[in-house]
Amino acid sequence: MQEYKGVADTLYIPLTARTYVSKRYPEYFYDEKALELENHIPSDSIEKGSSQYSMLASVARYYNFDKVVYKFIEKNNICNIINLGCGLETMAYRLNNDSATFYEVDFHHVIEERSKVLDTLDNEVLIGADILKDDWISEIKDRDIPSLFVVSGVFQYFHEEEVLGLINQIKNRFGDCEMLFDAMSKSGLTYANNYVRKTGNKSAMMYFSVDDGNDFARISGTKLIEELKFFKDARVMLKNKLNLYSRIAMYMVDKNQGRILHIKIK
Repeated sequence: MQEYKGVADTLYIPLTARTYVSKRYPEYFYDEKALELENHIPSDSIEKGSSQYSMLASVARYYNFDKVVYKFIEKNNICNIINLGCGLETMAYRLNNDSATFYEVDFHHVIEERSKVLDTLDNEVLIGADILKDDWISEIKDRDIPSLFVVSGVFQYFHEEEVLGLINQIKNRFGDCEMLFDAMSKSGLTYANNYVRKTGNKSAMMYFSVDDGNDFARISGTKLIEELKFFKDARVMLKNKLNLYSRIAMYMVDKNQGRILHIKIK
């Protein structure tokens, strides 16, 4: 598999996964905008070097996150959806709702790349910033309306104290807010890091893990709203289309290795 450098390494892998699943398993997940962007993917090497499971694992985040975000908007109507580490995420297009304002936050060079391939919707605001610093917060226009922070595939690369520090910043500067993020267990993280070491990519090591949602809520001073399984629906909807490796891997992740946490911050 070709080695990707810079923004392509982080941006185009999730986009490739969304196009792959949208074409093969639209009954599970369909992203029309991602399919429109397929020509912007630098090479077919990402898809050729990926497995059925890895593609579905990437998309399972979006599938589950979309459901929670949709319910949040339906409940609150006028609200903020703040996507930390947005990359080329197309959730605002998928949900197609203009009562919410979608804030897309990522490093400056990522936002620049995003602007080249994605039109900004009328209810989207792009913010180039390091999410571990607090300067991006002042760019959120109304911090007193209900806000949902969406953090997909990001926290794994942070240390626990950085995640807790970010949550505290949000707690101190926002009104009613919640957060949705994915996390691996400690054993799942060890397995993933062993795989990364074998590839020789030492710059992609992961540090943050969650073994119990209630424990994390306690140490972060938040309240656990719900804890979701990655593949609960996929394993039912696609069971006759999954190869043996995918079925086993999904079962193991849902048993103890991965989870999606929805917490109340304030």
